[in-house]
Amino acid sequence: MKEADIQKLVDLMARLRGPNGCPWDKEQTRETLKPMLIEEAYEVLDALDDPDPHELKEELGDLLFQVVFHSQIAAERQEFTLADVVDRNYEKMVRRHPHVFGEADYKTSADVLKNWEDIKAAEKGSAAKAKSSLLDGSPKFLPPLNEAYQLTSKAARVGFDWGHIDPVFDKLQEELTELREAMRAGDGPKIREEVGDIFFAMVNVARFLNVDPESALRQTNRKFAQRFQYIEQALRARGKSPKDSTLEEMDALWEEAKTQL
Repeated sequence: MKEADIQKLVDLMARLRGPNGCPWDKEQTRETLKPMLIEEAYEVLDALDDPDPHELKEELGDLLFQVVFHSQIAAERQEFTLADVVDRNYEKMVRRHPHVFGEADYKTSADVLKNWEDIKAAEKGSAAKAKSSLLDGSPKFLPPLNEAYQLTSKAARVGFDWGHIDPVFDKLQEELTELREAMRAGDGPKIREEVGDIFFAMVNVARFLNVDPESALRQTNRKFAQRFQYIEQALRARGKSPKDSTLEEMDALWEEAKTQL
């Protein structure tokens, strides 16, 4: 297996941003690159669900290029270089895996995660540890489902969690009951709150089952889209569209789609 030659990407980016480089690349800033970074990250997620490994290779390259791009901007500001980014990450990963590179003896993944949080706190210093929350550090732009998963996972690492999944299902049922009560009362703000609580409870169900809620919902979204498109195509073959079809017709085609997709 050949070694990665990342320096050629660094040199390429320096040329693109250089005096005789690309006008578009030279205009980019940290702010203008933000949406592109998010887009590339989501395209990697899409590629992870694609059976073609070449698609993943392509998208990982595009995401890596964003890292190189931001590092070049930092280098131009004399802040840091990509080499500094790599060195910092390497040192951090070695430090946070004392069971691999040191004498620590962690038996389970749960042990690893708990001690990971302890090491992170130690890295920030005792003063910072005393002032900050365990839940600090989650990116503020995380999608809400992902954020809920991260928050509950961090709390679980220090023992704030249910012992098994049955009480989690009980909690979900409790939230559904509270939503029905809020609906009967016609309490709009309470309805909104209870809908949020149901999503949060479902995230805990997913976490206990080792299912990433974002990936699970994305898969369901795709399944819904494929089945609805099946309905559209079937209706089109009849010279119709969903808006001039009955719910009964569409339901029958939906059941048919379920056997096909």
